[in-house]
Amino acid sequence: MRVCVFGAGAIGGFLAHGLAQVDGVELSIVARGNHLEAILDKGIAVVKDREATVFPVAKGSQDPAELGEQDVVFNCLKSHQAWHSADIMSPLLGRDTAVVTCQNGVPWWYFHMIGGDFEGRRLDAVDRGDRQWNAIGPDRAIGCSVYPATEISAPGVITHVYGDKFALGEPDGSTSDRVSRISELMEASGFKAPMLDDIRSEIWLKLWGNLCFNPISALTRATLDVVASDPGSRAVARAMMLEGQQIGERLGASFRVDIERRINGAAKVGAHRTSMLQDLEAGKAMEIDALVTAVQEMGRIVGVATPNLDTVLALVQQLGRVHGLYPTYPEPPPCGPSNPL
Repeated sequence: MRVCVFGAGAIGGFLAHGLAQVDGVELSIVARGNHLEAILDKGIAVVKDREATVFPVAKGSQDPAELGEQDVVFNCLKSHQAWHSADIMSPLLGRDTAVVTCQNGVPWWYFHMIGGDFEGRRLDAVDRGDRQWNAIGPDRAIGCSVYPATEISAPGVITHVYGDKFALGEPDGSTSDRVSRISELMEASGFKAPMLDDIRSEIWLKLWGNLCFNPISALTRATLDVVASDPGSRAVARAMMLEGQQIGERLGASFRVDIERRINGAAKVGAHRTSMLQDLEAGKAMEIDALVTAVQEMGRIVGVATPNLDTVLALVQQLGRVHGLYPTYPEPPPCGPSNPL
């Protein structure tokens, strides 16, 4: 099976490390810079509890055109990067290539095969100009809710903090041959990869926390335990979650835990810096739109007012703009070996 990890960063590198151990997989990665060079030279290393394991990756490039058509592509870029790189992915895509979308937040294909009045709607917040819808195609998409926490600690080295679950699901809820094969592949790679008949509800369960904890932590610089336990920030998070739940339920999603349990679970994680806070402190583009703006947009679509979310979103967008970390959507530069992603 020809498998490509498109964006072998923290999550993509962790995934590639597992896939590299499976017989019968022709693995390739798309990455860049000294991280790519280190992986091709020394292999990809994952550090867990201070112990490292290293596996070779023979094929990788910053230019997807050098890798050819794949059976499966795991798109592990952040949502705004995935939008910018949609056209660049085209050399990897054959007629039957499956694309597993490993982004946090609302996926660009959300309304594909949802049925009912909302079928086929597009989300400007995560797919301006239908770039991914047109370049990749929703029929190729397989949903994925990503649970591991990882980070790049050095070029070619991924530190695994916790988690090994990648929940998978077809947009139409079917147990297709392709999602079965991908689940088996990921299980053989050492991951938990359950196949779900309602991937959107799983996406919402994670999004439910991300839509409030991430922006609140970025605005306050507080860690997750503080955001979830301080009475004031907890109240704001709860209000945003109630708005999100109304939107999700209008769209047919179910929430298998209640709000208090979800918030308490976040508090138990401890002094964790959310991904949005990490990006802010590192001077990286903040992933606001997929986690918050898209929820606001869906609220407009289904007629749910979101005053609390609107306020927090406006503040965190302004924070991102002030620091030059809130990405906009200009026309991407021409792709090529010198500018692949």
